[in-house]
Amino acid sequence: MTATAHTEALLEALRRNLHVLNELAVRYEVETDPGRADEASAITCPDDVQRLLGAEMGALCQEQVRVLLLDRRNRVTGQRVIYQGNCFSSVVRPAEVLRPAVLEGVPHLIVAHNHPSSDPSPSPQDVKVTRELAEAAKLLGLELLDHVVIGGDEAVSLKDRGLLD
Repeated sequence: MTATAHTEALLEALRRNLHVLNELAVRYEVETDPGRADEASAITCPDDVQRLLGAEMGALCQEQVRVLLLDRRNRVTGQRVIYQGNCFSSVVRPAEVLRPAVLEGVPHLIVAHNHPSSDPSPSPQDVKVTRELAEAAKLLGLELLDHVVIGGDEAVSLKDRGLLD
């Protein structure tokens, strides 16, 4: 087999196992591909978040917390994996969640996390953390636009449910 054939075989294996690459990115704290977001499109509703993150996060076997960084027009300028938890939970510290928005100087952010159980229903802890994040964001001059919980092929917006003040 030639070097080109080896390279092509490796690339094909990587394409088939994209979720493995994403898990490695989390483990080694590498930003997920910022080019995946359509930077010309604004996030206007929770369905936009689901389209952007749902397929990838819905398939994860561990909880993961991500933050979408948005400009003044709510266009995605980047996304960061903040935490990788276990199959039941992820500890969330507001400072860690808000840090990328402060460092990047963006005014808006959306938090998203997944439920490996495939049930996107927000837990009482999800509601509590969301309120804490919104308060902390406000103190820093940021706006938490939403917290979206992804479970399998579905997503729930805490804002749409009236759980984000």
